[in-house]
Amino acid sequence: MQRSLNTSRRRLLGWLGAGAALPVLAACGGSEAAARTYPVSYSPAEWRKRLTPQQFHILREAGTEYPGTSPLLNEHRKGTFACAADGNPLFASGTKFESGTGWPSFWKPLPGAVVERADNSLMDQRTEVLCSRCGGHLGHVFDDGPAPTHLRYCMNGLALKFMPT
Repeated sequence: MQRSLNTSRRRLLGWLGAGAALPVLAACGGSEAAARTYPVSYSPAEWRKRLTPQQFHILREAGTEYPGTSPLLNEHRKGTFACAADGNPLFASGTKFESGTGWPSFWKPLPGAVVERADNSLMDQRTEVLCSRCGGHLGHVFDDGPAPTHLRYCMNGLALKFMPT
């Protein structure tokens, strides 16, 4: 009986360890978007000089900001939301909506402004949104947005800058 309990315990610990390793392994997997080259490209050291530490973490390391902390949540003027790393225009202000998620949300990017790739980093399939010019991580897109697209581009405010018109 004791031997069977030890074997079961070892098996359980092995499964728990494998489960904990899966997100790390998934994040390390390559994809066509990861291998893509972008028109705007700098070394990590140069990106660190150009961006704040928080922007570097979000844009270059696929981090996220705390919900409800972006000053862009309350930005309602006419204009364009651009990539904070390279100035690439990403979203027209008319596509911004109040999603209640704590991050600036849009229902449609500007044509050719973003690229998308599969993100399996949290053991859940999501779609990551990147700047098409520099490959900077902007956020994720979900299919629970408003008409007409029913998409919610949930963006990190620190990855964006607002340019009023």
